[in-house]
Amino acid sequence: MREVKVSSKNQIVIGREVRNALGVKAGDRLLVVPRGTVVILLRKPKKYSKVIAGLGKDIYASSYLDKERKSWR
Repeated sequence: MREVKVSSKNQIVIGREVRNALGVKAGDRLLVVPRGTVVILLRKPKKYSKVIAGLGKDIYASSYLDKERKSWR
């Protein structure tokens, strides 16, 4: 885990270890997914649908959808 600082231009630097682990180089695009107070950083895929499929299933499926379904009965 590495701590980063946000610059005055709201930019952050991704450390060498993380860049190497992700295989990221200058000019690459990354997908950033906020989850409450946590941010998930993903390398840009060829198709977003493959990467984001199911990301929120644990958050909403069991609680929100169950409540909504019960309210419709």
